[in-house]
Amino acid sequence: MMEAEIGNGSPGEPGFPTEIVGLGLYFEDHAVGRRFRTVGRSITETELANFICLAGILEELFTSLDYIENHSIITGRLVPGALVYSIAEGLVITATLQRTGLAFLEMDLKVCRPTFAGDTIHVECEVLEARLTSKPDRGIVKTLNKVVNQRGETVLIYAPVRMVRTRKPGAVAE
Repeated sequence: MMEAEIGNGSPGEPGFPTEIVGLGLYFEDHAVGRRFRTVGRSITETELANFICLAGILEELFTSLDYIENHSIITGRLVPGALVYSIAEGLVITATLQRTGLAFLEMDLKVCRPTFAGDTIHVECEVLEARLTSKPDRGIVKTLNKVVNQRGETVLIYAPVRMVRTRKPGAVAE
């Protein structure tokens, strides 16, 4: 950051400007072909239990340890794809859409393989499309988001279309 942006005085003094970090990407930052990834995050047993209760997904595959151990063909504490997607979106939003995301418009989604409690996931993103809307202060961005576990396996793929702010009206994604 340039000194002119910081201003005079010391942190904590009245009138001292404080930079906000962690803000999202603007439309101009979404050049087609750009790739980035989020940090990783582990999915806990507590999150699994809370999610299935909140969402009403009370299937024995998620709620009964006896069923999982004695009847299921999948062993382990399986996590619903809806929870994997939700956590992945949280990672993407936190990293790229703070104060710049305007709307989630649509998506395609495919669950590729099981995710289990204790798995750590991150999201690998690639910008597929970027165009301005009829209003010059916003654009439409489509990305391909691959959710990858700690073993390097792609567990879920989704392609969201979002409306995002431009930094300058009429800008071009670079």
